[in-house]
Amino acid sequence: MLFYRAAVDLSRSTLNYLAGLIRRRRKAIRAPWRLLNPGQQALLVLVDLRKGETFTEPGAGFQVSTSTAWRYVQETVTLLSARSPNLTAALRKANKDELHLLVLDGTLIACDRVRADRPYYSAKHRCHGMNVQVVAGPDGTILWTSGALPGRTHDLTAARVWGTLRELDKAGILTLADKGYQGAEAAVFIVPYKGRNKPVSQKQANRSHARLRAPGERANAQLKSWKLLRKLRCSPQQGRPPRQGHHRPTELRGHPKMKRVHCGLLLAP
Repeated sequence: MLFYRAAVDLSRSTLNYLAGLIRRRRKAIRAPWRLLNPGQQALLVLVDLRKGETFTEPGAGFQVSTSTAWRYVQETVTLLSARSPNLTAALRKANKDELHLLVLDGTLIACDRVRADRPYYSAKHRCHGMNVQVVAGPDGTILWTSGALPGRTHDLTAARVWGTLRELDKAGILTLADKGYQGAEAAVFIVPYKGRNKPVSQKQANRSHARLRAPGERANAQLKSWKLLRKLRCSPQQGRPPRQGHHRPTELRGHPKMKRVHCGLLLAP
C-alpha cells in the first residue's frame, strides 16, 4: 500500500474544538490509553466526514484498523450531535447575538436510490435526495438545520413540518426566503414578488432582496461540502445483501442517522 500527504480545507480552530470535546469525553468516562490522542482522533474524524472516503483509507493513514476508525467516527459524531441546538435554542442565541436578519432556504442533499424510492425524487433538481431546511445568519453562518424529508417535499411544506415558520414568527427576527416560501404564515417573512411584467419598484425590491439573501444561501454550499452526505442511501434494496465493503448507513426512512450527522457537523466553528 502506498501513502501520500493530503490536505483538508478546515481551520485549526475546528480541529481544536473537536479535540477538546474528545478530551473532555475521555476524562469523563476515565478512558484508558488509546491508539490515537484526542487531536489525532479529531483529525481522523474530520478527514472522514469531509472527504467521504471509506474507513479503510483514513484508518490506514492513521495506522489504525478499519473497525477502530469506525468506532472513533461514531463516538465523535455522537458527541457533536449531543451539542446540536434545536431551532428554539438557535433562535434564542440569534436574538442574544442581536442578529436582525436571518435567511431560510431549503437544499437537496443528493443520495443514492433504489427503484421503489419515488418519493425521494426531486423534479426540480432531477435527482434523488433529501430535503433539508437551513436557517443561516446574514453572513452565511449556519445556525440550524432541520431533519431530512423525501426530496420531492416542497420547501414550504418542509418548513411547516418542522415548525420553522412558527418558531421564526415567535422569535420576531426578520427572515428572508425565496419564492418557494410564498404563502408562509409568518409575519416576519419577506419573499420576492412573483409574476411577469412586474413594475419597476417590484423589480428593484427583488434585486435588493436577492443581494441580502445571497450570503445566507451560500450556507447550502457549506453544508454540501461535507462529502460524507453524498454517501447516504435513501433506503436499503429489498431482498439484496449489502454490497461488499459498504460501510455507510443504509436506512434513512426515519432519518435519525442523517440528522445526527449533518446537524452535528455544523457545531464546529
